[in-house]
Amino acid sequence: MELISKSEFKAHALEVLRDIEQSGKPRIITDRGKPTLEIRKLRQQKTAPLKLLRGTVVKYDAATEPVADNEWDNA
Repeated sequence: MELISKSEFKAHALEVLRDIEQSGKPRIITDRGKPTLEIRKLRQQKTAPLKLLRGTVVKYDAATEPVADNEWDNA
């Protein structure tokens, strides 16, 4: 990964951000030679809704039974 000082980043921020966007290579911003920030391209994952819910059901006893007899009304 390429290291860039804060002052260099400040002077060329738009250019650095465009390069990260196009190349996908992350950059590390340093403060007095020490790494402090990492800038990388956002990669949004398109996850299917069922995959998001997988493993979230804790207990599943009777799927066809109503929650409570007095709450089973069609609105």
